[in-house]
Amino acid sequence: MVITKVISEEQYKQLIGAAGVSLVLFSAEWAEQCKQISDVMNELAKQEEFKAVQFLDVPAEDFAQVSLRHQIDSVPTVLFFRAGTAIDRIDGVDVGSLTQKAKKYASAPAPASSTGGSANLEERLKSLINRSKVMIFMKGDRNTPRCGFSKQLIAITNETGVEYDTFDILTDEEVRQGLKTFSNWPTYPQVYVNGELIGGLDIIKELLEGGELKETLNP
Repeated sequence: MVITKVISEEQYKQLIGAAGVSLVLFSAEWAEQCKQISDVMNELAKQEEFKAVQFLDVPAEDFAQVSLRHQIDSVPTVLFFRAGTAIDRIDGVDVGSLTQKAKKYASAPAPASSTGGSANLEERLKSLINRSKVMIFMKGDRNTPRCGFSKQLIAITNETGVEYDTFDILTDEEVRQGLKTFSNWPTYPQVYVNGELIGGLDIIKELLEGGELKETLNP
């Protein structure tokens, strides 16, 4: 098995939609770190235990819409798919994690199809949303935001003095993708109050400028 260089969005959809596990590297030629991850994936692809795994390389800048859809903020980023569904990701260079997760998903049997799967995810999302009166879904956590938008949101929220909890979407791809559909809100961070979506950073800034933020977060 070798790494397949994706050359069209149609090809991309067909490949990740195939049965089994796919490792997709979003890369850029100018980023030296991508070469490091590509070399590791090439070595994995040669090993017998990964013979059923697809290894794909997607030029992130050439596939802008695909990158936007998967919130690829930097390269390298590796997404793990099973039968078209994103199940995990690694942002940045983490060779140890890449190897560990590749082995994990290559050896794990595909979950049995079940009509209860989406219902179970919905119940889990509802539980997470209501874990705290004010719940923020973000990249990183309140102590270590991992993107500029999340960092700004935490700084603004801290100024209100309102108690809140956070969930790091980078640790759970199922929640990351599922919540976008559940809330019909395609980007992060997302802020919920009493189980209801308030919005993202732009909405929070508007509420702050209008003097309504603290009242909204603490009704």
